[in-house]
Amino acid sequence: MIYTVTFNPAIDYVVRTGEMVIGATNRSNSEEIYFGGKGINVSMVLKELDMPSIALGFVAGFTGVAIEKGVQEAGIETDFVHLENGFSRINVKIKSSQETELNGQGPHITEDAIKELFAKLDCLQDGDTIVLAGSIPNTLPADIYEQILQHLSSKNIKAVVDATGELLLRVMKYKPFLVKPNNHELGELFNITLQTNEEIAQYARKLQEMGARNVLVSMAGDGALLIDENGKEHFCDVCKGTVRNSVGAGDSMVAGFLAGSKDGDYEFALKLGTATGGATAFSDGLAKRDDIDRLLEQLQS
Repeated sequence: MIYTVTFNPAIDYVVRTGEMVIGATNRSNSEEIYFGGKGINVSMVLKELDMPSIALGFVAGFTGVAIEKGVQEAGIETDFVHLENGFSRINVKIKSSQETELNGQGPHITEDAIKELFAKLDCLQDGDTIVLAGSIPNTLPADIYEQILQHLSSKNIKAVVDATGELLLRVMKYKPFLVKPNNHELGELFNITLQTNEEIAQYARKLQEMGARNVLVSMAGDGALLIDENGKEHFCDVCKGTVRNSVGAGDSMVAGFLAGSKDGDYEFALKLGTATGGATAFSDGLAKRDDIDRLLEQLQS
């Protein structure tokens, strides 16, 4: 089973409007609501790929109730910790001639709530996968990723970590199954600007030497590069399409890679991850199966 962890889930309220006038009343042309957070995004896309998962994390208040119900209605099993105070955040995304975001802060997460999450993690068994993605709310310990992987270290768990900076470097000792920096984030880890695919591959191998089994580097319009756990280098070109949405594309790539790698075929996993990330980038919401299949065919032709 795949478990995804979303520390700070959100309702994404997307408003499309004409030109924004600051200080005046503006009216929307259309509105959409999505239930998200990086781990939830991974679960949503895994569902499109017929891969079951269980969504873990923290929810609070009436917005937390809506998030939990929305995720469950999408066919995903949930096991959230329910916080007694506050409410899960609402992120407002205004799309006019430019895209403007105002992200909520989210509820306070207590020590007791953290303990409850760790009790739920005890359900993981050998062979399961855990996905840890995104930044950490300021009410959680800065080393929460490390704490979780240490807690699970006695079991044969595949860990996927989609994080940046020290947050990523600190978990290398737990030999995560997959890490997914982009090329800029990879360079920042080593205080260098990476210019070529050869340089990107060189520093991806450094992450592998530090403990990561598979290193997937997304490079925006330049495609994606993978150093798999067998030391083999793979490159996949970018999909062709018009970018409409930047939210969730990286999470979708993680989901696609996980679905594609279940039989150990990393060449296919890279292509499916690239197609899935592209399907989200070319859509208003998260990737749908028909779009994923169409882009995958494009990459395999």
